[in-house]
Amino acid sequence: MPDFQSFSLTINLVIFAVAAAAVWLAGTKIAGYADELAERTGLGEALMGLLLLAGVTSLPEVATSFAAAQAGDAPLAVNNLLGSIVLQVAILAFADAVYGKHALTSVVPDPVVMLQGALNICLLSFVALAVLAGDTALFGASAWTWGLFAGAMYSLKKLTEAKGRQPWIANEKTERPETKSKKPYADDSMTRLIVKTGAAALIILTAGAIVSQSGGAIAEQSGLGSSFMGVAFVAIATSLPEASTVFAAARRGLYTMAISDILGTNILNVALVFGVDMIAGGDPVLSVVGDFAAVAALLGVATTGFFLMGLAERRDAAILRMGIDSILVVITYIGGLVLLYSMRGTP
Repeated sequence: MPDFQSFSLTINLVIFAVAAAAVWLAGTKIAGYADELAERTGLGEALMGLLLLAGVTSLPEVATSFAAAQAGDAPLAVNNLLGSIVLQVAILAFADAVYGKHALTSVVPDPVVMLQGALNICLLSFVALAVLAGDTALFGASAWTWGLFAGAMYSLKKLTEAKGRQPWIANEKTERPETKSKKPYADDSMTRLIVKTGAAALIILTAGAIVSQSGGAIAEQSGLGSSFMGVAFVAIATSLPEASTVFAAARRGLYTMAISDILGTNILNVALVFGVDMIAGGDPVLSVVGDFAAVAALLGVATTGFFLMGLAERRDAAILRMGIDSILVVITYIGGLVLLYSMRGTP
């Protein structure tokens, strides 16, 4: 990987744009492949969104945050992960506005996504608690990040076990089933489909790493504080794979997969805080990131909570093609960015 810091801001912007376009195209394709694989394997949209899309689209966050941790910039590493979580929930709200005929959360009957939302809220709450209460070094990381990693792994285990269970059933009289588009890959063999999926994942990995690294250089060259840039610009850069897959899934009517992709990615992002702690060395990272990170985590709790409320209520009330929950998410995200910008110099 070249040293993007040695390039000018203009060159980095061009590199960023080209790599972002490649990520977007690959993300659009992999959503279709995931839909076909979900049907052929019997895993379902929610589990495929969690296991395939969330895993693949998390790769840029891994590259950016681990590189920042290696360079000794723990605040940028942690705030990139937390900022991505908030932004990715906001992406669902924007997809609701662009593609949804009904409020997004009114057409998703799968209870697994509610479980995902609840697990996200628990994990992010613990992140905020760790930042505010302080942390203690433990076996190369810290007590809180070991706990967060264990909690994330437990969450993934519970979600894989939830396939096929129906602890509650959506009201048939009010249910609006997801309307899926024609499957363009139905004639592909399983081998061809897997190869295509692997190729798209490789493009997302390579171009996503370029996006994240060039985005980090742009962030530094722009002169804004690393904390704010971790939540804003760099988070936007590393969230491009999620944005492309969510918009592609929503366009195909795969709303369960879209939501599962985002909520699954966010669980993985919390787990990555443990990796950042292991790599960074020195004091526990959640003890040095300050109140800024706690606010970012709580914004993730609030935005996820709005969608969880929408999933439970299943109302179709919409304004400007957006569900009420989506509007609240967008307002909270924008307001949160303003608040975080005002705190960008806060230790």
